[in-house]
Parts: sequence; C-alpha cells; structure tokens
Amino acid sequence: MPLPKKDFDPTEAAVPWRTLSRAGVQIYFATSDGGKATCDDRMISGDGLGVLAPLLVADKNAQAAYEDMIQCSEFRSPLKWENAREVDFDGLILPGGHAPGMKEYLESPVLQSQTAAFFERGKPVGAICHGVVLVARSKCGNGQSVLYGRKTTSLLQSQELLAWNLTRWWLGDYYRTYPQTVEAEVRQSLQAPQDFLRGPLPLSRDSDSSLSAGFAVCDENYVSARWPGDAHLFARKFLERLLT
Repeated sequence: MPLPKKDFDPTEAAVPWRTLSRAGVQIYFATSDGGKATCDDRMISGDGLGVLAPLLVADKNAQAAYEDMIQCSEFRSPLKWENAREVDFDGLILPGGHAPGMKEYLESPVLQSQTAAFFERGKPVGAICHGVVLVARSKCGNGQSVLYGRKTTSLLQSQELLAWNLTRWWLGDYYRTYPQTVEAEVRQSLQAPQDFLRGPLPLSRDSDSSLSAGFAVCDENYVSARWPGDAHLFARKFLERLLT
C-alpha cells in the first residue's frame, strides 16, 4: 500500500488495512522517502468542512481503524516506493485523497511503473477515489493506460464538484486536486464511455456489518471504488481476488 508523505484519506487506507489484516494478510506500506506518512487531518477533525463534516469526515469506525493502523510496525517503518517492487508482493492497494500532498503520489513515475507491472502480471490491484487517477496514468508497453479496455469507477464528478462548491469560499481549491475532475481524467483513459460505471447515488457509507451502501467495480483482478463510503465493500472485493 503506497502512500504519499501526507494528505492520504484515512478511511480509504485504514478500512482495507483492517479488513485484510483480520483475514491474515500481511500489509506493507511505502512512501517516497521511507518516512512515516500522515493522513489529511481534516478528514479526521472536520475542521473547515461546515455542514458537510458529518458526511465527509471519517466515521468512528474508520477513525478506530486508522488509530490501529498507525500503531502497526509496517506503517511506522515503511519501505521506499522505489524498493517496493511488484515481484515481492501479491497485490497492490491504492488509496485516495484530494488535498495537495497527494500530487507527489499521483504524479510519481515510480508508482505508475509499478502499478503497470502489477497489471501486466495479472496480480490484484485495488484503487479507490483518487487512487484510480494513479491507475489511469499508468501505461502499458504500448503506451495506453492500463485501464484501456477495462471497466472502472472513481470519485464521481458530481461528488467532487459538490464538495468543492460548498467549501470553496473558505477552503479554496482544497477539494479540487487538479482543474480537471477525477472522473473526467479517468474517462479519457478508457476505450469506451460505457466502461465508466457510476453506480447508485452515494448517499451513505457502508460498514463491516452492512455493505449495501457500498459500490465497487470488478474487472478480472482489478477492483475500483468511488469514495470512503465504498471502502468496506471495496476491501472485501479486493480480498476475494487476493485469496483466489
């Protein structure tokens, strides 16, 4: 599970970590310099989110998972991205996040190359929210995105613009990592418009005991999801492919 040095989404990392760890899967973390990563603290505290805070911040379940995750030795002593080679691992999970610190992760040639290697070997890859942008930017040997010819979802344009419009007067472009929306960039990497799946309206979050609110798209060994509200179903679907 590679992470940026700062600003990753706590739910999108911690919920899959907990789900897989409980199933006996060993998870290793990696950062650009091998230093411990820090999440987007606003997704824990809710500072500045106003009326959107109850919907957007990590819920109590995810916060508890995050507190456990940051205490584990693998999180506290991560690998360097360049040393986390595909040949040494069985699968790859790419969490998201939208704050500025995510850019080093989304734009990393090292991570893009490694992501492509996982796809080329047919190993399980899971990407959620902005993590799908990293996948879309990862190229096969023919220069096409690894998503070309596959089905996927990602953070929806409607979700991104709603959060941005409701907070931009005091948070600026906090919710706009790039001028182009996540959905728009991901769609550009696909073979056909119908390969992007929006799913049902994302009105509530799923949980360990109730997955019905979640949405995930599975295409062979690739699993994608839209936002933290899909994290539990996303983790379960990835685990199924990892253990197959």
